[in-house]
Amino acid sequence: MATLILVRHGRSTANTAGVLAGWTPGVALDERGAAQAAALPERLAGVPLAAVVTSPLQRCRETLQPLLDARPGLEARTEDRIGECHYGDWSGRKLAELADEPLMTVVQQHPSAAAFPGGESMRAMQTRAVEAVREWNTRIEEEHGEDAVFLMCSHGDIIKALVADALGMHLDLFQRIHVDPCSVTAIRYTRLRPFLLRLGDTGDLGGLAPRESPGESADASTADGTDGGSGIVGGGAGAP
Repeated sequence: MATLILVRHGRSTANTAGVLAGWTPGVALDERGAAQAAALPERLAGVPLAAVVTSPLQRCRETLQPLLDARPGLEARTEDRIGECHYGDWSGRKLAELADEPLMTVVQQHPSAAAFPGGESMRAMQTRAVEAVREWNTRIEEEHGEDAVFLMCSHGDIIKALVADALGMHLDLFQRIHVDPCSVTAIRYTRLRPFLLRLGDTGDLGGLAPRESPGESADASTADGTDGGSGIVGGGAGAP
């Protein structure tokens, strides 16, 4: 059966600003994100790609551009259903200020019951993303065979929700999963069950090192999504 490579977009200007971007237009990769994207072609050099599919948002399209440049003839097809969660009224707001919202506790502890004001529910987010992946998986197999590999560039919460589905985990457990910017997650879908082959692979283990001081820990945890056991909505900026 086909193998899906999920790439989270590179670090964005919203990630480093601590802002929940959602579908806000004009959110680009920052300098580090651009470097992460530039390294992607070499990381995937040994992997033949039957197709590339992307979220329509700018940060995903920018992440894929170096890969497309390195593989003439390979085009990215757009899929709205793997676009970021619609955070509604929360979009563009600072994560630090959203931490005090009563809804954030639900997002962290009971996400299947969380619906963003003026936006969508996390349950609906997962449903649309899973449907998109399953449909593309079938299409890729029909067009390229069951050994084909295809790539999707998406967002932190989307990828976490897809991983939870592949592992048979309830959505209420998906905040236990973390994927860094420009990390690679791979899932192989078979007739009977999916297999998780890679999770959040960046090739960089530096983020596992202990923090140098208590002061650094507070700032760094906002970026890497591990503060107090909570998951960063939107995915976070990765390790410092």
